[in-house]
Amino acid sequence: MANEVVQRGGAAVAPGERRGVMTRLSDFYHEVIAEMRKVTWPDQPQLRDTTVKILIFVLLVAAVIGIIDVIVQFIFVRGLPSLFTR
Repeated sequence: MANEVVQRGGAAVAPGERRGVMTRLSDFYHEVIAEMRKVTWPDQPQLRDTTVKILIFVLLVAAVIGIIDVIVQFIFVRGLPSLFTR
């Protein structure tokens, strides 16, 4: 077991063996490139459709937050003080 070789980052490394910073950085770069090649990128219509959906959702959430803000402001600024005045 002492002479066992372990596979790390695409390179065989014996236990206890240290790899240099540049070697590890190079291995990391090559692994990132390999993973990026596996990515399925959206085409133009998918990208446009998703962008429109996200913008509509964000605008709806902003409108709901705005309405809640106006209601809470009305309650705390006008409604609450009127309870304590005669």
